[in-house]
Amino acid sequence: MKQFDELRVAIVADWLTSRGGAERVILNFAEIFPRADIFTSVFKAEAFPELRGRRVITSYLQKSPLRYKQQLFPAIRPAVFESFNLDGYDLVTSSAHAEAKGILTKPETLHICYCHTPTRYYWSHYHEYLRQKQLGVLDPLIKLAMPSLVHRLRIWDRVAADRVDVFVANSKNTAGRIKKYYERESTVIYPPVDFARFQGESTPGDFYLVVGRQIGYKRTDIAVQAFNGLGLPLKIIGEGPEIARLKKLARSPKTEFLGRLSDEETAQQFLRCKAVLFPQEEDFGIVPLEAMAAGKPVIAYRAGGALETVVEGQTGIFFSEQSPGSLADAVRRFELVSFSPSIIRAHAEQFDQAHFQRQIREFVETQWAEHLSRLSAPTPNS
Repeated sequence: MKQFDELRVAIVADWLTSRGGAERVILNFAEIFPRADIFTSVFKAEAFPELRGRRVITSYLQKSPLRYKQQLFPAIRPAVFESFNLDGYDLVTSSAHAEAKGILTKPETLHICYCHTPTRYYWSHYHEYLRQKQLGVLDPLIKLAMPSLVHRLRIWDRVAADRVDVFVANSKNTAGRIKKYYERESTVIYPPVDFARFQGESTPGDFYLVVGRQIGYKRTDIAVQAFNGLGLPLKIIGEGPEIARLKKLARSPKTEFLGRLSDEETAQQFLRCKAVLFPQEEDFGIVPLEAMAAGKPVIAYRAGGALETVVEGQTGIFFSEQSPGSLADAVRRFELVSFSPSIIRAHAEQFDQAHFQRQIREFVETQWAEHLSRLSAPTPNS
């Protein structure tokens, strides 16, 4: 039998086109398994210099001029992942919030899926996604086609989940959804924050900060509207289909849109802000932990993964309704409270990527040993 370090390993990602929480998990997997091949539907190499020199296998979507608009291909993506040939691998680790979990493997191959959520636009947030505008002029076409497609896509997604040998959930919140929609148990291992990236000088700033891709469910509109009335400085990092609408909503001259920034520039904004706003409901949400790694408190909507990372009164405060008024009230309460940057950073350090990598490696080693035991166990008729 092969030793663990001799295993031929494949890492599978939904897509690698921009840097978010799911993509940072892939980068950590790549460090844990330095000889692993990486499979993904589409790949933007310039966004991931860490993968230079690594073998990255892409699908036929890579040749499409619309390859970075993966939202356009919901009916195609299942076949994309089923087309990958993973027969030669002993271990497959997928990082999935969409179709990556649906790859086909042989019985002797162990497939461990790190699940960020059962696909939100099929299951928990389907109706919300249907209301959002994310693809500009193509939105009416997508919304017309989606209801007739989604039933078949849900069936495929449910079958795809059955192909996974072991699920890891990125939060207790996600573990509950895996149980509800896939009827599978999972082990919770929280995703990593690059703690070292935020260890510059943390200064007591005067502005509030929003960070992320600007799409509807992120609810940056709540923050913009709240700060129209508060008259306090607000900076927004990120681009996306909501930007034009957000700029129209912004009536305060103290609201500033910074666009897309590099990781280093974003880290500097974290270090200089007064607090980070988190008005959305996420399956986990890495932004609050990045804020805490910089020693900054978080004002978060009381839902989803934030309930597992934000400690009321110690690392931030919550607001209970996704409305400008509720957020504005929370900001006013926040202005009357003081927080300790050292306590906040100590909390975030528990989620550092070194801890994540150690947990994942130990978990995978244990699962591989159990997998070998199952393979070598005598069958009932032997």
